[in-house]
Amino acid sequence: MLDLKQISMTFNEGTPDEKRALRHIDLQLDKGEFVTVIGGNGAGKSTLMNIISGNLIADVGTIAVDGEQVNQLREFQRSRYIGRVFQDPMAGTAPSMTIEENLAIAYSRNKKRNIRLGVTKKRRELFREYLQTLNLGLENRLTAKVGLLSGGERQALSLLMATFTEPNILLLDEHTAALDPARAELITKLTIDIVEKFELTTLMVTHNMQQALDMGNRLIMMDAGQIIFDVSGEEKSALTIDRLLGEFQRIRGRQLASDQTVLG
Repeated sequence: MLDLKQISMTFNEGTPDEKRALRHIDLQLDKGEFVTVIGGNGAGKSTLMNIISGNLIADVGTIAVDGEQVNQLREFQRSRYIGRVFQDPMAGTAPSMTIEENLAIAYSRNKKRNIRLGVTKKRRELFREYLQTLNLGLENRLTAKVGLLSGGERQALSLLMATFTEPNILLLDEHTAALDPARAELITKLTIDIVEKFELTTLMVTHNMQQALDMGNRLIMMDAGQIIFDVSGEEKSALTIDRLLGEFQRIRGRQLASDQTVLG
C-alpha cells in the first residue's frame, strides 16, 4: 500500500547549516499494517511524514501509494489518498468554522468538487452517526465553532476527519503528545478502534516507547535519518523498553537519550 524507495533529503545543502535529514530510506507497508516509528530528536521521523504527505519533496527517491507514484503530486493532491493527524490539536481543522462544516470539507477530500451545498440533511445525519462513535457528545453540537472545543475534543474530531473517508494511508504525527494523560488515553483508544474498524494502513510517529510497543503490529526505529531496526509480529510483542534501548546501543554503539519523553 505504501512503497518508499531510496528516499533522501538534505536541508541547507552546501551551507554550514547542512543537515542530512533522511538517508536512502526504503520502507514498504502492506495493506492494513499499523507501524509505529520511534527515535530521538533529529532522527528524521517528522521529515519522513512530511515527505510522504507531500509537505516536503524528497531530493532523491520514489513514493508509491497503492501502486501509483505520487512523487510529483502536491500535498492537497495527495490528500485524496492520505489522512493525517498532527501533534497540535489546533492543526488539521478550521477553528472559525462549525463542526459540520469541517466534516463536510473532509468528506469531500476524495470526491469530485462541485458547487452544491457542503452540508446537506443527508450528510448531517451521516456526520451525527460518525460523531456518536467518539462518545463525546459532539453529535449534538454540529453547529458549534471548532475553536470552542477542548484540545481532546478537537483531536478526536481531527482523527475522525482524517479517517472516515477511509484513506489509503493514515499518518499520525505524535498526535497524543500535546494532550494531558487522560485525553491522550482517550485518543489512543479511539485510534486503535478506528484503525481496526476500517483496517487502515497506518504509520504513527511517537516519542513514547511504551506507546510504540503497545500499538500496532510492527515497529521501526530511526536514527540520523536511517531506519536502523525493524521488527514485527511475535518478535515485536516480546519487546520491552529495556530491550529496545539495548538494541539501539548494540546497533549504534551508544546509548539512546533516555529522558522521560522517550521513555513515556
